[in-house]
Amino acid sequence: MDNKSNPYPPDLLFKDPVLEISGLTLRPAREALLANLSFGVQRGTLHALVGPNGAGKTTLLSAILGLVPFEGRIIAHWTGSGRIAYVPQQFHVDRTLPVTVADFLALTRQRRPVCFGVARDTRRRIALLLERVGLSGFANRPLSALSGGELRRVLLANALDPLPELLILDEPSSGLDESAARWLDDTLTSFKGDMTVLMVSHDSAQVRRIADGVTHVRATDAHRFSGQANLTNPTNLTNPTNPTNPTNPTNPTNQ
Repeated sequence: MDNKSNPYPPDLLFKDPVLEISGLTLRPAREALLANLSFGVQRGTLHALVGPNGAGKTTLLSAILGLVPFEGRIIAHWTGSGRIAYVPQQFHVDRTLPVTVADFLALTRQRRPVCFGVARDTRRRIALLLERVGLSGFANRPLSALSGGELRRVLLANALDPLPELLILDEPSSGLDESAARWLDDTLTSFKGDMTVLMVSHDSAQVRRIADGVTHVRATDAHRFSGQANLTNPTNLTNPTNPTNPTNPTNPTNQ
């Protein structure tokens, strides 16, 4: 492979990437928030985005989801469903609405409007989802009465059905107690091989425990370093900016 035409240094090449980002620049205002960012995410692994507040990590996720314009290239190498699931850091629940956990999860799992009730088959499906995230028996609880950690588990359950090829999480451990944080670590680790996980995290200990790859993001610059133990020697990326300006993640077959 010709290194001159490849946007990644040799030690950063992936044999089977699900996501390749090269020369990415984000300009939510006139000034660039991120400039010339390049990294790859290996299929079936857990990849963490770390960095200070305001560095553009959430905006980077929005670019991958096709929600904000960007300069550069975002290429997805799908081999399965090509489905992306996203769990945001914050999810506002209107406390005046009498919506239960089952109502919320049924919204995209049955054709009948939820106001007419949740179908029996849908309830069985929801029960299995809640069991998977450790919330058995929560189906009839008001969504507005859940704690932050419980709501995050419901959102994760929603994201896992149908199973995504790429799961994107924005600070999933934020506000969790020690027990819930351990559960999250075990759950995310269990996903490896079945899907690819890309998450934003401010918890360096968690990143060391469970991440296979790490990208350190900071405003107008970016560094990437791999592995779970070495968090002190990032490798500088100085890649040429690609003039292509797609507005959505693209499949390489369409390039």
